[in-house]
Amino acid sequence: MVIGIDISQLAYRNIGVSNYLENLVSKLIENDNHEFVFFFSSLRREVPISIKKLVDSNRNITLKRFRIPPLVLHLLWNKLHLAPLENFVGNVDVFITSDWTEPPAKKALKATILYDLIVYKYPEETDDKIVAVQEEKLKWVKKESDIIFCISEATKKDAEDILSLDSKKLKVIYPGSIL
Repeated sequence: MVIGIDISQLAYRNIGVSNYLENLVSKLIENDNHEFVFFFSSLRREVPISIKKLVDSNRNITLKRFRIPPLVLHLLWNKLHLAPLENFVGNVDVFITSDWTEPPAKKALKATILYDLIVYKYPEETDDKIVAVQEEKLKWVKKESDIIFCISEATKKDAEDILSLDSKKLKVIYPGSIL
């Protein structure tokens, strides 16, 4: 199986999203029966050294590095929903997205990580641009994701209540847990 993962959020070190994603990636690659394709895009930030070392030491990991700003990917994927992820990473069986963008897929099953639904619960507490981006991303998650990893039971409940997501699609994976 070939698993693609958007690791772009790892450019923002030592925040909850980055920490969760890095832990998830490290747990996933422990199973070397799979091949992995990491998608990383940032205009100015570099791939973290820890990821470069991981790629260099694992023959089953490929890194696809792009210098596309997050706002351009937001426009391309969340707003226009163009340019399937396979155009960037090649053929993958599953692609895992995270915090910012939701690309369309030609054939890949799609999974995403849902951290919280603060943008729906407390929009007045969040920057309007962030609310808009998250709402547009989550619209596609709701329509296209085959599985959604929630970081807590509270997030899972919010996904069911606020987004009306089917509980069969939701899987809780706590930060620091083993898959």
